[in-house]
Amino acid sequence: MSQGIEFNRLMMDMQAMKVDAMSARKSTAAVPELAGSSFSDMLGQAINKVSDTQQASTQLANAFEIGKSGVDLTDVMVASQKASVSFQALTQVRNKLVQAYQDIMQMPV
Repeated sequence: MSQGIEFNRLMMDMQAMKVDAMSARKSTAAVPELAGSSFSDMLGQAINKVSDTQQASTQLANAFEIGKSGVDLTDVMVASQKASVSFQALTQVRNKLVQAYQDIMQMPV
């Protein structure tokens, strides 16, 4: 019975991600919205989102550790993996930015 519930939760999460992706695609198509934001603002928002994901994961893990009702181990593990993947992606973006900066600095003038 729990496998059916897990499958339904997974399907609902996937559908929510699809809706988010579709709305993000529409919002990025609006040029005036992008013209007002800078790269540093977008990078700051991404860092804040990763931080929020990590904090939510930590809070969920703490709630599970103290035995709070309604907190399932699978939810804790999924939140932990989301936080891990988002941090790894942010680290890769940082590495690419540092490499690009170093490449530019080594260009002859």
